[in-house]
Amino acid sequence: MLVDYTHAFVVKANVLAAIERRVGCVVGSSGLSAADHVEIDARAQEQQVGVIAIENSSVTAALLLRLASEAARHVEAWEIIEYGRAARPDAPGGTSRELAERLEAVHPPALAVPLDATNGAREARGATVAGSQVQSLRLPSFTVSTEVVFGAEGERLSIRHDAGENPAPYVAGTLIAIRAVPDRVGLTRGLDRLLR
Repeated sequence: MLVDYTHAFVVKANVLAAIERRVGCVVGSSGLSAADHVEIDARAQEQQVGVIAIENSSVTAALLLRLASEAARHVEAWEIIEYGRAARPDAPGGTSRELAERLEAVHPPALAVPLDATNGAREARGATVAGSQVQSLRLPSFTVSTEVVFGAEGERLSIRHDAGENPAPYVAGTLIAIRAVPDRVGLTRGLDRLLR
């Protein structure tokens, strides 16, 4: 089994090399695109091996994905804000990208003002990722945090995951994924899909 927490620039090649050797994988690195996930799934299906991509292996981050998906079923509008260390090169990070993709599967968020009708710098509204607006802050003192803010008439709901500087929260999720890989074929995205 391969457990890859290396770097966004090499993770895809590492995983594809493992799949070709019929080695199951747990991917903890961010940086894979939606197209990369499709390719990895197809190759894993061909080789009959499991790959679990957990861009954030914290159990509480997995709950963020699950709870946000449920909230999107009942609230029309949301935006995502992520916070990362100043030197973090990827934007948005894997958790925010996966969150946006999950929410897109529920429905696209409502926008009162279409993005192309923005008066001023369109970029001030953030990047559109899988239909959601995502703001990626990169500042000293942050490790990684992901927040989704839902808005309805007269009320808001914020769901936020904050990671500390200690890797301990990621161990439990990684072990859950390692135990699940042998029973899977193809790509499974998200630790929340492994939680019972």
